[in-house]
Amino acid sequence: MSLVELQDILFSYSANSSEVLNISKLSIEKGERVFVYGPSGSGKTTFLEMLAGVLVPSSGSIKILDMHLEKLSATERDHFRAAHMGYVFQIFNLIPYLNVKENIELPVYLSQIKKNKCKNLDEQIQHLTQSLGIAGMESKLVTELSIGQQQRVAVARALLGQPELILADEPTSSLDYDHREKFIKTLFEVCDESNSTVVFVSHDRTLEKFFHRTINFAEINRARVL
Repeated sequence: MSLVELQDILFSYSANSSEVLNISKLSIEKGERVFVYGPSGSGKTTFLEMLAGVLVPSSGSIKILDMHLEKLSATERDHFRAAHMGYVFQIFNLIPYLNVKENIELPVYLSQIKKNKCKNLDEQIQHLTQSLGIAGMESKLVTELSIGQQQRVAVARALLGQPELILADEPTSSLDYDHREKFIKTLFEVCDESNSTVVFVSHDRTLEKFFHRTINFAEINRARVL
């Protein structure tokens, strides 16, 4: 069963700028772990933002969970993303004046659907922090944590409420190889519990062995943005 379907996608940031995305077709199955690689500047982040509904295509169809995102308003796309997706950013986007627990629980305040899935919120947060190795840090400000610990807080936040789709944008770029491997394995262990689909973009091909499928972004994106 396809969770993500892209058809005839074209995207440019303005009418006078060159194409950033030109993808004829892409399908991602439910529960699949997909590794997308390509050099910096090749449009990978734009691609993720398209999947997240932050951007909409200039033309073409993007369907996620049988919903055509290009047909939704910006507000509807925001609500859909909050309800069904988790996004792990390269720079984490944690709120510096909030503690670990407060950062993790932010999604339940953005979506009633996720809030309904988290009736035992404290138990779910405790489970995530234990799984990700940050238990006991819940009351600390995120600014007091190491980069690796902050990264795990960002992942816990993305996974809260068992989203159907996890989007990860170079989340391991600040870690050494051993910690990258451990991070990926831990991420998948937690995702397995909810059968979340993972789309993970990176330029580091040493990680692709952990994924079900590898996509060379240059092979699916006919736009040349470098």
